[in-house]
Amino acid sequence: FFSLDPHKVDVNVHPTKHEVRFRDSRSVHDFIFRGLHRLLADTRPQAAAESGQNEPVNLQPPVTSRGVEQPYSPPRQQGLDWRVAERPTAYQAGFSAQQPIAAEPGVAAKESQPQEVPPLGYALAQLHGVYILAQNQSGLILVDMHAAHERITYERLKQRYHGEGISHQPLLVPISVSVSAREADLAEDASELLQRMGFEVSRSGRESLAIRSIPSLLQGADPEKMLRDILSDLIEHGSSQRVKEEVDQVLATVACHGSVRANRRLELDEMNALLRDMERTERADQCNHGRPTWTELTISELDRLFLRGR
Repeated sequence: FFSLDPHKVDVNVHPTKHEVRFRDSRSVHDFIFRGLHRLLADTRPQAAAESGQNEPVNLQPPVTSRGVEQPYSPPRQQGLDWRVAERPTAYQAGFSAQQPIAAEPGVAAKESQPQEVPPLGYALAQLHGVYILAQNQSGLILVDMHAAHERITYERLKQRYHGEGISHQPLLVPISVSVSAREADLAEDASELLQRMGFEVSRSGRESLAIRSIPSLLQGADPEKMLRDILSDLIEHGSSQRVKEEVDQVLATVACHGSVRANRRLELDEMNALLRDMERTERADQCNHGRPTWTELTISELDRLFLRGR
């Protein structure tokens, strides 16, 4: 939600008040865009752990509309009525034994101190060459290694590409584009902005433009359509994300082909390195195509699967 001066809103644009018009629509658009971008970008394992989204499942018996608890009768194996329910501390000894011990050469090992466990824990094994099994403080972590590595590679490519700037690719024959006089004036005024996007555009007539270079990573794209879309965005919002979106799509394809594939064997050190990279990478909860990269099964959920403590 956001607050706005009523004088900056035109409420008479629609007879039944179904729509309103903002006098400064660009600022409203930028506010919403930045808010959503900031929220969606912060989807790392730390955020999931702090938000408590992986809480244990409620095992209380269901209650009827009259407030009476219904009898709960889960399936049981005959002859195994063992009342066993260790606390999570019972697993601590085995868990601590698997953590790597960092000791300097020539220095006597000191009494080990409890260390903070990373959100994704430490790798245990690889399953069918597709999934990584890891153990953290809460339980078991399952990671799709291709999806996770794809997201890590994609974010690194974006940072490197946009950090160094968008390089130009001169065209052998300039592309002539027929536009309105307003669009031609706008292209002249925004020539520096277009150049930062990777386009070199000059005016060749009252209602015509000439495209002389395009972003090098977008070879094979339709320069005329992209220029028209950019000018349309500039008229509507005063800014444009067209080139960035197109570049990101190309980088996503490159990241997909450059990520680890299924059935590739990884050592424990490689798996742990991948887990640490996931914890440092924005949007690490999803791959470039929107699939989840990891999930967690807590000790309580595992105990429930095996009917422990019943």
